[in-house]
Parts: sequence; C-alpha cells; structure tokens
Amino acid sequence: MDLGIIHPYAVAGPGGEGLLVSGRAIRAEHRTHLADTKSRRRAVSRRAPKPGQKGSRRWRQYRRRVRLVEGRHWRRVRQAQHEAAHTVVSWAVRQRVGVLHVGDPRGVLDLPAGRRHNLRLRQWQIGRLLQVLTDKATLAGISVRLVDERGTSSTCPACGRRVPKPRGRTLSCPHCAFSGHRDLVAAASIATRVPGGGSTTPAAVVLPEVVTHRRAGRHLPGAGRSRRDPRRPPRVARGSVGLRRPAPPTGGESLAQQARIHNTHRKPGER
Repeated sequence: MDLGIIHPYAVAGPGGEGLLVSGRAIRAEHRTHLADTKSRRRAVSRRAPKPGQKGSRRWRQYRRRVRLVEGRHWRRVRQAQHEAAHTVVSWAVRQRVGVLHVGDPRGVLDLPAGRRHNLRLRQWQIGRLLQVLTDKATLAGISVRLVDERGTSSTCPACGRRVPKPRGRTLSCPHCAFSGHRDLVAAASIATRVPGGGSTTPAAVVLPEVVTHRRAGRHLPGAGRSRRDPRRPPRVARGSVGLRRPAPPTGGESLAQQARIHNTHRKPGER
C-alpha cells in the first residue's frame, strides 16, 4: 500500500487486483477552507482588538463563528479519512488479505520544503491516516506492517532503473518503455519489501491488472459525480432541456395523464 495526497490509499492486492481511493475532494475541502479563512480575516482585520484591549460583542460573535467553521471543517475531513480507511479494509477483507505492507512516508516531515509544501504535509495528516487504517485493520483481523518506501515511486519495476518524476499520475520509463500508474507501481514495489529494510527478488513485483476506483469524501460540499463515474446518467442531448426520453408508442396514444372526472351532478334527494 502506498500513501499519498492525491490518492490517500493505493493498494496492490493479490491476483492482479488493485484499489485506488481518490482524495481530491479532501484536498478541495482544505483549499476552499483556506481561501474562506483568508478572506474572512482580511475583512475583519480593521476591527480586531489591540493587545490588551477587550473585544467588542461583535468581535466575540466573529470568534464564535470562526470556531464553528473550524470545527465543521475538521469533522468533514475526519469523516472522509474514516471512509477511505473503511473502503480499504473492506476491500482487503473481500480479497482475503491477512497482512498489509504499508509504506511509511513520515520521513518527509523532517525535510524543510517551504511554507506552502509544509502546509500540504500538515493537511495530509500522515500519522492520522496510519492510525485510522491500523485500528480498522486490527478489528478486521488484518496485521499492518510498515516498510521503507524510499524510491518506490521513482524506480521502474521492469528494469529497476531510476525514472524521472512524472508530471501526472502515469509513470513512463524512458529506458524500457514501461508505463503504469505511479501510485500502483509504488504499491506493488512496497509489497515486495519486508520490515526493517531489504526486499524479495526483483521479479516478484506484480502490477495490478484490474483496478477498482473509489472516492473518499462524497459527503463534502461540491463533490459531485466524477466524469469517469460509470453510474452517472447518459449525456443530455444537445439543445434538450433534459434527459433523452423514449419515443411515443405507435398508434396515436397520448402520453398525457388521464384527467380525473369528478361527478358533481347529484340527483334530487342525494347529498
């Protein structure tokens, strides 16, 4: 299993099965919350109390609103993280997986990469993702083993040579013309490693052939259906105001609802 920001969990399972859990909705929630916070602070910066000065009632109302928005944001993110971990554990149970080899990326926290990238790492919450996954896997009877993931996303599994960092999610080797999903390649390489360093034979890397896509954070505002989601309804015809509807049946039968006839005529003596 490979951990990441775009895909919180990328799993390469047995039998050529793979799982990709998308976390783009979680990242969008973080970005939207950051933009909203910056605009709100910019709007109230003039009426902020000075050091040692008591805030007004309006300022206390603003601080209360900030606490409510912050709590709602982190509850949304926390729920999405639990949904992602639940998806992975449920998939592992169906695949009859007993041990999960998870790459440990916490070494990147010690690298100073600037305030913008440090904010991304903080919002990633690596330790919390590992904790949530470990708790749910333990309840399901699955053991989690942390292994070193260094070089798994930048090494070709076919020829074992260094590959330049791709711009997107597709890893292409310029030496042997290998191409595959970057996160799944890393997950397949992690599966061959053992805790404490070292790995099995290089030929043991098995790339998934059947990939299952899932999305975390479907409850987040603005997280609609994906454009690649096969469950979405068919496209609307150009110039139409709705979905395509079947042609009317032959024979001149009307599609309008039959009118209900109310008998308002009463005979003499009837009520």
